[in-house]
Amino acid sequence: MSGVEMRPAEQGDIAAIVGLLADDVLGASRETVSDPPLPQYVAAFEAMAANPYDHLIVAVDGGEVVGCAQLTVLSGLSRRGSRRGLIEAVRVASSHRGRGLGETLIRHVMALARSEGCALVQLTSDASRTRAHAFYERLGFKKSHVGMKLEF
Repeated sequence: MSGVEMRPAEQGDIAAIVGLLADDVLGASRETVSDPPLPQYVAAFEAMAANPYDHLIVAVDGGEVVGCAQLTVLSGLSRRGSRRGLIEAVRVASSHRGRGLGETLIRHVMALARSEGCALVQLTSDASRTRAHAFYERLGFKKSHVGMKLEF
């Protein structure tokens, strides 16, 4: 998508990112949009910024944050000690959906994972997000595992 810049998130982007995370049925019940952002969001951002294996990426169009994704690089013994990239918190502003921004964002994150030495990327998507599942499959992702979560 031309004119859209992909860059690492900055502390001043937190409110916009939280707004993106809250801008759907699932996120609306999980996130709290406020100005300034809640201290928990600031602390989480600072922890990610201090960790060289965490990458929070934003898509910026005309100075406005219109997309985000987090990549966490994980080391492990499986697959001969391969690194893997965990993709989380992928969101595109409703005003920018259907224009190729999601694909641009995910391809950017995949390239970043490759540059970090990852042998694969993986993600989870809520079972109700069938359109997102079709999107990821178009990009080559396979439904190869069953994901499970336990909330505390």
